Amino acid sequence: MLTAVLAVAGTLLGSIVTGTFQHLSAGRAERTAAAEQLRRERLEAVTTLASAGSDHRRALRMRGLARLRGADEAELEELRARSHATRSAITRPLVTLRLLIPDPRVHATAQEMVVATYDMVDAATSAEALDAAQEAARAAHDRFVEAAAAYFRPA
Repeated sequence: MLTAVLAVAGTLLGSIVTGTFQHLSAGRAERTAAAEQLRRERLEAVTTLASAGSDHRRALRMRGLARLRGADEAELEELRARSHATRSAITRPLVTLRLLIPDPRVHATAQEMVVATYDMVDAATSAEALDAAQEAARAAHDRFVEAAAAYFRPA
């Protein structure tokens, strides 16, 4: 009888230990999956913002050059509409980045990139000024990408 009681108690204890380990393992797997999903979302925000910044910079360059060469109003309106669309495309990834990435350096360089790109609108007074503004926006873009890359490097 004592042997049977000990066998049952051992079986129950083994089941409890096994269940506890499975529960801990499942929790660890869930945390790992959530961390990986967050990393993917952060990378997506960075790459989407960098790409949108490049697209907007290109659209503003085309718009500025058209204005400098005296393009007709229809062409300028089309280029203006395109630059408004590319500017709108910056908003979502910028907000996502601010919400998902806690690093203030990444926030600051992202904002600098966006502002430097927006400043190209006012620089279309001459080809040289537009070139300088574009180069400043490109350099700000590179600083943003480097700050984001540093954020993602393992410590």
